Amino acid sequence: MSALIDSHCHLDHFTDDEIPSLLERARAAGVGGMVTIGTRLSRAQQQKDLTRFDRPEVRVWCTVGTHPDHVEECEVADAEGIIALADDARVVGIGESGLDYFHGAEGVRPLQQARFRAHIAAARRMDLPLVIHAREADSDVAAILRDEVETNGPFRFLLHCFASGPDLARVGLELGGYISFSGILTFPRSDALRAIARDIPGDRLLVETDSPYLAPVPRRGKRNEPALVAHTALRLAEERGMDPEQLADLTTANFHRLFSRAA
Repeated sequence: MSALIDSHCHLDHFTDDEIPSLLERARAAGVGGMVTIGTRLSRAQQQKDLTRFDRPEVRVWCTVGTHPDHVEECEVADAEGIIALADDARVVGIGESGLDYFHGAEGVRPLQQARFRAHIAAARRMDLPLVIHAREADSDVAAILRDEVETNGPFRFLLHCFASGPDLARVGLELGGYISFSGILTFPRSDALRAIARDIPGDRLLVETDSPYLAPVPRRGKRNEPALVAHTALRLAEERGMDPEQLADLTTANFHRLFSRAA
C-alpha cells in the first residue's frame, strides 16, 4: 500500500516547534508526504525554507504563488517574476492562484484574472503544475482555462479543494486537469460534491487537507493537519466502492504523475 500524499496544506500556519510532531502524526496516519502551498509570492522564500523539514519517511515539498485574495499586495506581476522565484528544486508547482469572487470586491476581479493568467504562463513555461483556487467564480475560471489552452497550448493544473459544480469539473477534465478533494467531501451537506467525486476518472483524483482549514468529519471544527487527510481518503474510497489501500495507491500515483518534480 502506498502512503497517502496531502497535496495541499499550509505549514506556514504552524510553528517550527509544532511541525515535527505534526509530521510524526502524519506518518502514524499513513501519510508519506505533503505539499505546503504558497499564498503570497512575497513569502516564497518562507515556503522553500519549510522544506527543511523534509525527511525520507514524510516528504515535504512546496509551491510558490499568490492566492487571489492577496493580488493587490503582490508586487510580482508577470510570468518572468514567478519563474525566477520557482526556479528551485524544492518547488514542485506554481500557486495557488485563481479566482475568488466570494472575498474579492468586483473591482479586483480584473487584477485577479491578470495574475491568474501570469501564473498559468509561468506554469506552462516551467512545465510545472498550477494549483488553482476557485470560489464562486466557476464560469470565469472555466473560460480562462479554455481560452489559455486553445490560445497558448496545454499546461498541467489541479483544481484544488474542489467544491464547485459539475460544469467546472467537466471543463477541467476535458482540458487535462486533475481534481483534489478536501475534508468538505465528508461534510453532511456535501451530497452533490460526493456525486461529482464518484464520477471523476480514477487517474485524475487527488486528496488534500487545505490545513489548517476544513478539518474532515469526525474532526470538523477542529484545527486541521495533514494526518487528517486519511479521513477524506477513507470517505472518497467508500464513495467510489474502493478499498482504502487501492485509493491510496491510486491518488499517490496520480500525485507523482502530476507533480513530477516531487521525486
